[in-house]
Amino acid sequence: MNFTKTTEQDSNYDHLEKMNVQTLLYNINNEDKTVPLAVENALPEIEKLVAVVVKKLKDGGRLFYLGAGTSGRLGILDASECPPTFGVSHDLVIGLIAGGDVAIRKAVEFAEDSTTQGWEDLKSYQISNKDVVIGIAASGTTPYVISALEKCNENHIVTGCITCNKNSPLSQVSKFPIEVIVGPEFVTGSSRMKAGTAQKMVLNMITTTAMVQLGHIKGNKMVDMQLSNNKLVDRGTKMIMSELNISQEKAQALLNTYKNVRLAIKNYSHGNR
Repeated sequence: MNFTKTTEQDSNYDHLEKMNVQTLLYNINNEDKTVPLAVENALPEIEKLVAVVVKKLKDGGRLFYLGAGTSGRLGILDASECPPTFGVSHDLVIGLIAGGDVAIRKAVEFAEDSTTQGWEDLKSYQISNKDVVIGIAASGTTPYVISALEKCNENHIVTGCITCNKNSPLSQVSKFPIEVIVGPEFVTGSSRMKAGTAQKMVLNMITTTAMVQLGHIKGNKMVDMQLSNNKLVDRGTKMIMSELNISQEKAQALLNTYKNVRLAIKNYSHGNR
């Protein structure tokens, strides 16, 4: 099967160092405009994977992201935002990166080349066939990710991937591959740009859709969000005011009592007025 690393093909632009700031920004933005269309083309693939993720999470499983470099960091970012946004536990969506947590801030040399560490990292979380593992790699060739998904397949664990090259080795080992073909980067080979943007968009779609399906959104509001700062407390108060058509004082009192927007609305609705 043909495999071409379009993410590493020569940029559509040259002599970048001769461009002024305005031209650089304009050209980067022009390239970025193509990313949502590439994601749109992958919607059927995304839908298939999300359907499986929702089923597994409803049945008590977990969602794992596995990646190296930018891809790994994006997975960790998405996973870390689920508890405050949707009020879920920190062990429902888990992001793992080649080289461990130190690699979040500083690149760990050759970590992505390991053909054993990805599976070892998953095993440390007692991975099982109740879970889903999504490998993230722009190139689709990262050994840390590919080898881990191969082991997942051997152990009957559902696998998916997000990559930006067609027919990559990673896609070949994934039961539910997502291929978002963004083409050459503005800076040749710099997959933190369009590929990274595409991956972040897809990750947003996966967890947001899954959490809506799991019931963590009411109307269009984050009623299960963690009230971890004054801004969110104020937002929660306004949600309650809007939903119940009550004063700010009553809404604040409810939130102080129940510490959760959903519980405040539910209990008020059941006569505790």
